[in-house]
Amino acid sequence: MAKFATGKKTRPVPKLEPRIVALMFFIGMTLSAAALRLYYLQIIKHHDLSQLADRNRIRIQRMPALRGLVYDVHHRALVDTRPSFDAVMVPEDAPDLGGTVNRLEQLLGEDGAAKRLEDAQEQGRPEFEPVTVEERLNWQQVVTLETHQLELPGVSLQVNPQRHYIYGSLGSHLLGYVGEVTVKDLARLPEYRMGDEIGKFGLERSWEDTLRGDSGGQEIEVDAVGRRLRLLREIPEKPGDSIRMTIDLDLQRVAEEAIGGRAGALVALDPNTGYVLALASHPAFDPNVFAGGITSAQWRDLTTDPAHPLQDRATQGTYPPGSTFKIVDSIAALSDRTLSPQTAYFCPGGMYFGGREYRCWRKQGHGTISVHRAIIESCDVFFYNVGQHLGVDRLAAWAHALGLGQKTGIELDNERSGVIPSSQWKWRRYRERWYPAETLSVAIGQGYVVVTPLQLAELAAEVGNGGTFYQPQFVKEIDSIDGTPVKVFPPIIRSRVHIDPAVLAQVRSGMVGVVNASDGTAHGARLDDVIVAGKTGTAQVIKEAQGVRVKENQGPERYRDHGWFMAFAPVDHPRIAVACIIEHGGHGGSSAGPVVKAVMQEFFMKNPPQGTTPLRQRTDSVRLASTSGHGGPASATHEQLDAQTE
Repeated sequence: MAKFATGKKTRPVPKLEPRIVALMFFIGMTLSAAALRLYYLQIIKHHDLSQLADRNRIRIQRMPALRGLVYDVHHRALVDTRPSFDAVMVPEDAPDLGGTVNRLEQLLGEDGAAKRLEDAQEQGRPEFEPVTVEERLNWQQVVTLETHQLELPGVSLQVNPQRHYIYGSLGSHLLGYVGEVTVKDLARLPEYRMGDEIGKFGLERSWEDTLRGDSGGQEIEVDAVGRRLRLLREIPEKPGDSIRMTIDLDLQRVAEEAIGGRAGALVALDPNTGYVLALASHPAFDPNVFAGGITSAQWRDLTTDPAHPLQDRATQGTYPPGSTFKIVDSIAALSDRTLSPQTAYFCPGGMYFGGREYRCWRKQGHGTISVHRAIIESCDVFFYNVGQHLGVDRLAAWAHALGLGQKTGIELDNERSGVIPSSQWKWRRYRERWYPAETLSVAIGQGYVVVTPLQLAELAAEVGNGGTFYQPQFVKEIDSIDGTPVKVFPPIIRSRVHIDPAVLAQVRSGMVGVVNASDGTAHGARLDDVIVAGKTGTAQVIKEAQGVRVKENQGPERYRDHGWFMAFAPVDHPRIAVACIIEHGGHGGSSAGPVVKAVMQEFFMKNPPQGTTPLRQRTDSVRLASTSGHGGPASATHEQLDAQTE
């Protein structure tokens, strides 16, 4: 042991105990580690941590832009944006998230908050992002939420813009609806954020870029429970541009009211521009359900409804055109000279071909008949012969030239093209040859041939305007927030088909008789002061068994025929062309005819024809047209009619 000299004697230096050494070493290491950690946090990570601290106090709140308004052609609002009082929750601000959610649901009397938070977590939304847990709170709920704010950490009241469809289901398939962006949407649209609205269907979807606008933001200071204290900085949002549509609100309303509770569709066009004047599809749906956040139960009800209310029957529904297709037969055969105005066929009520009988709708037959009377009375046997002499391939070529069997180009999603069969089409589709007997079915608009109501409205417009196919458009102009036009959309000509004026005159004469002759198949659609040209159609849903005739309006409704009517007016200078189908409505003249008549009455009440003679003064000429049997008298009658209407 070491000793110290202390003068007289030395004493040994005390030895440190091992445990004291260990304790001192531990304390030294702890202080060193703390010093290093403090240096790391305060010096190295100072900038990052100061930002995190600010985020607990300062938050960036995104402000979605107001979507543009939607107007009808007369600048009457159809869709606007209204304030919605919503309960918004930031999960990380709630120490007891489950308890807070339960208390919120108890106070508001709603039970959807937990489900919405769960959905947000499944979508991978960060805890610091606000989640809208309840929407469209009433005034009592707003007061309750504000009164109990201290009991609901992380919950706040926000006023958000919400899409509002002023007339509910009116025009719903054309206007469409909006919904919250999904994860799939975000993957292809990086400029969107979770919680943003996006067009999902109809005009809202196809014109999303125009209506959306640019979002802004606010930098706000919040307290420990996420309550807003004050605004620090703001970047204003830019509202979307507004859209002025081509449709007329009054015409749209009349069309939907006339269809009523039945399933069907109607399309009204301006034959000189292609502008859509009305587009109705029934059953319809209320887009406001989607704007407010549709529930799983509501979505299930809509998608499983056997009436298919989400289907736009005007552009997505395909149906056999029935006897309306006889207008294509007539134009094709008269143009290719396999038929003349003097050609006559005998109709005894049916026609034997290929070992079986093909019936006419009129059991007792029509007797000897030419094209003029065949159009008026819709004689099947006459057009069996027309189709047989023309051939399916020539018939298909003319149908395609007139716009059938192909998409029209309207800016709506999922438009169907329909089918116009030919020998090549059948070989490509079924690897089978075409049988001549199949042409007979095609000639009366049955068999493989199917079209959409929009295509048939285009056909009526082409017959009326002389063969010009205008692309259907439902947006006339884009306006800025102050109403200044930003862009105007002129008519677009997609194609022209040359039709001999004499052929058109013959076909139009027959179509005039369909509506205005006393025995015409659509006499009930006649107007007093305007000459309407039209054609009815009855499309079989099921084939008749040989020897068995299916009677109209008998048996289960789902097996009854569809009723068609297409028309344009006035016949001398058309201003409106309409096509309507009533599913399982039976005869087109009695089911679809009154709907088209109601629309045309409304149109001409608002747009009275100028320089025309009231129809009741033309009775003699129309009666003469309806009673002529062969080409000579029919042609003379049409010349007389043209002379009066020019």
